[in-house]
Amino acid sequence: MIRREVDKTFEEKTLEISRVSRTVKGGKRISFRALVVLGDKKGQVGIGVGKASEVSLAIRKASTFARKHLKRIPISDAGSVPKEVLVKFGSANILFKPSKAGSSIIAGGVIRSIAELAGIKNLVSKSLGSSNKINCAKATIIGLLEAGKR
Repeated sequence: MIRREVDKTFEEKTLEISRVSRTVKGGKRISFRALVVLGDKKGQVGIGVGKASEVSLAIRKASTFARKHLKRIPISDAGSVPKEVLVKFGSANILFKPSKAGSSIIAGGVIRSIAELAGIKNLVSKSLGSSNKINCAKATIIGLLEAGKR
């Protein structure tokens, strides 16, 4: 995972870079796909996916998309999610549970990165089903937003 500061207010983390290819008449065309999460650690977070023929362009496209699609995540007084929620996106099922202060983030890979950049301090989470990083990232955003609804 590559981490860098953007604008002093937002922090950016590259979660995945994958090489994709398609077969055309003359052979194979290779491009790169990047998954980026952007957050200010104060409740705003966004994810973006970008594809390009070069890695740096793919990361830039993904980061631009993430900046345009920032979401406000509700955070409880304990620095956790307000309520327990189970969310499904594609074949990715993710369970979020509120946690008491001081317990830290107990979550794996993509969920941990998004929660940290959103500013969540305490969270218990479990990813069930799919291990696809893009679907898990989208499910995480949906779940964190849903946990704030009444």
